[in-house]
Amino acid sequence: MQGLNAKIHKWLALLMAVQILFWFVSGLFFAVFPIEWVRSEHAIAERRAQPVAINIAAAGLERLSAQGLRFGEKIEIRSLLGRPAALVSGGEARPALFDLATGRQMSPLPPSLAVRIAEADHAGDARAAGVHRVTENSPEYRGALPAWRVDFDDGANRSLYVATDTGIVAARRSTLWRVYDFLWGLHIMDWRGHENFISPVLIIFSTLSLVVIATGIILFPSRLGYTAWRRRRRAM
Repeated sequence: MQGLNAKIHKWLALLMAVQILFWFVSGLFFAVFPIEWVRSEHAIAERRAQPVAINIAAAGLERLSAQGLRFGEKIEIRSLLGRPAALVSGGEARPALFDLATGRQMSPLPPSLAVRIAEADHAGDARAAGVHRVTENSPEYRGALPAWRVDFDDGANRSLYVATDTGIVAARRSTLWRVYDFLWGLHIMDWRGHENFISPVLIIFSTLSLVVIATGIILFPSRLGYTAWRRRRRAM
């Protein structure tokens, strides 16, 4: 029986060695780097709240109504780059962003405005190094589409994703985030999407790892010499 346990333990451990190494390395990485750093929350510019006066909001909505805007299931009043704005959404229609001071529709945002929003959100004096249109979800970004990816040459290769319909910074990515995401994909054994942690492969490998641990526990007394010591006691 000991021989069978030893064979099972040895060959399964050999089979699982690489994945177990990935689990330990990625787990150590997750423990070392705070999730706030990974999400670039420390790189968000500190800005004072810019409330919109009720009379300005009311006048702006009246202006939109006069221009023919009739319905909206949800209307969000906020300040965008220091100007009062209204985000109108409802049903299956795409959200629309309006400048309340002029009544002009701002969405879909042009790249120049997306760059200004990203630069205002980014802490420090860094300026955008490039801007690209994103129309499909990827492992790096799964937010509202379409969006503008605004890249910064700030030493962290940080990219901010600005949704074209809402003007919201929907995601912040950096080299640290990309390494974290890569290791997360290895950790949960979802090498493509990096988000499915209930895959059959993960369940099988986790089960095999438990077998490795169980057989190792069974073999532990033998490895310490306890089994041989008991045999000598019985012989005596």
